[in-house]
Order: sequence, then C-alpha cells, then structure tokens
Amino acid sequence: MQHFKFCSIIAAAIFLTPVSSLGAAELLKARLAQNLAPISALTIVAKAQGLFEKEGLDISVSNFTSGKQALDTVIGGGADIATTAEAPVTAAAMAGQPIAFVTGMEYSDIKTLTAKKAAIKSFADLKGKKIAYTAGTGSEVYTTELLKKAGLTSKDVTLVNLKPQEMLPALAAGSIDAYDTWEPHIANGKKALGDDVALLDTKGVYSETFNIVVMQDYLKANPQIVSKFLAALIAAEAWVKAHPEEAIEVVSKAVGMKPEDLKPIWSDYVYQVGIGAKQIDALKAHAQWRLDTKNHPPGVTGVPDFAVVLFPEPLRALDAARVTYKLN
Repeated sequence: MQHFKFCSIIAAAIFLTPVSSLGAAELLKARLAQNLAPISALTIVAKAQGLFEKEGLDISVSNFTSGKQALDTVIGGGADIATTAEAPVTAAAMAGQPIAFVTGMEYSDIKTLTAKKAAIKSFADLKGKKIAYTAGTGSEVYTTELLKKAGLTSKDVTLVNLKPQEMLPALAAGSIDAYDTWEPHIANGKKALGDDVALLDTKGVYSETFNIVVMQDYLKANPQIVSKFLAALIAAEAWVKAHPEEAIEVVSKAVGMKPEDLKPIWSDYVYQVGIGAKQIDALKAHAQWRLDTKNHPPGVTGVPDFAVVLFPEPLRALDAARVTYKLN
C-alpha cells in the first residue's frame, strides 16, 4: 500500500509539473534554419515567448539572411526545419529534392528602392539602369515580372546579383541605381539614405510567401515534432494578432531593428498559418517563371506536380480549416 501511495505521489508530481520546469532532456529537440527577418515573425515569437517549450519542443535556431540559405542548410542536413519562400521550394521540387512543404506562415510584397539621382519614376525609367536582385529567391522572380510590366527584358538593364544586406551599401556607393528585395531592407535603405532614395510604386507586382519546409524522411521519422512545431506557430499567430505592439517589440529586438522603424511596415506582413491559394499560386508562378527563363534543371519540361512535395496532413490534423488549397 505504501509503495502504491509513493508511486501515486510521484505520478501526480510529474503530471502537475509545467513543461517549462521540466529538464531539457524531456523536450523533443529540433534544429531550425531561420531567415532572420520580420517575415519569420511567427517562429521568432514562438521562440521568444516560450511557445515551442509549451508544446514540448527544444528548438535551437541558426539564422540566415535568406530563405534559400535556410532551405539549403536543411537539404544538406545542417538543420531539420527551414523558413523559406516559394522560390527555393520550387527550385528544390524541380530538382527532385524530397522536401516536404508543411505550411505557409506569411506573405508580403517585394519592393524596389531607387537612387533619386537615377530618376526612376516609372517602370519604363528602369531601362538602362543597374538593378540589384538576389538570385534564386523571390527577388529574382519579382525583378523579371517588374521588367515584363515595364515592357523590358534583362537585356535592357544591367542586373547585379547581391545578397539583401549588400544592396544598401551598393546603392549608397552609386554602384547600382536600384534594388529589388523584401523588408526590412527597403525600410533600412530609406532610413539610411533619406532624401537620396525613393520607393518605386510596384504594389501588386509580386507577393512573396514564407513557409515551413522539412525533408520527407524527417517528417516520416518525426511526425510528433512537426505537429508540435505547427501548433506552436498557430499559437504564435494568435499571440501576434492579440498583441501587435508587443509583437513589434519582440520581432524588432530579434532582427536588430528599432520598434519605431518596424511599426510603419508591420502591416505589410500578413501572418497566417495555412496552405491555400496564395501558396499554390506563388509556387506555380515561380515554376512557370523558371520554365520561361530556362532557369531549371536539365530534363524539366513543365510545372512540377506539387502534390509530391505538399504535406498538409499535420496541419489538417490540428485545424482542417487552415488547409484550403486545390491542385488542378
């Protein structure tokens, strides 16, 4: 009887102990490769607010300046989970990489910042200019779409492949006339160069999605980790929407911005965990761009069957309403 009472007390103590007070050994470990920018706000918040731990996860984070670097790290085995845009996802799918797209978490417009002295006031004014972009990312697709809307081709401009963080110094030095990228690099440029730069009105040209991707073998071996990770993101989405001012503080601190600089562009980011038309349209658009520009692996003749890399089951099990896409 005493042995029974002792076991009951121990069991009750374990049951009543909050996750946060359990040792790290009890938490399931995973490695996140994260593009450190506001587009990754949900993973940033989940980490900062202890939402991963509440789901029983111990998430270690490695930060990168692009989603392409993050996904390449996962494909190479250096991390388990990546935050990445549709461009690297499509490239990996076309290359036959066994990736698993498990959810979208954000979308926002890519933008163009110009040097005022370059006198770029309309799309047509881009002709003859030096424009920076980041190869293999949504920045490259956006640049192609922008030129198309201007009635131009890559032969009408000088394209310079730069990492996002290299664009502002290049514009300041006068070695480029404009750069195409995502926030906060546009806002950073406006703050640093002030009246010497101007934002070209390109709203609606290209909206980049940001997503969560793992390898298929990892998903098969660790379904519980992926499910808990997605649950933490859903909790982060709710927290961000309920506490926008605090969210701005958390994210700005993580990415090295001042809250007053992030606040004006915060509404540019749409944070939503799900797989719907926005994600599918972006994947298909990027795939078609790769076909049109012949920027794809040998032997690829059409838009890939994204059903092969889309794995909605973990998210659907958590909240079926968050999976709304249809593949034609």
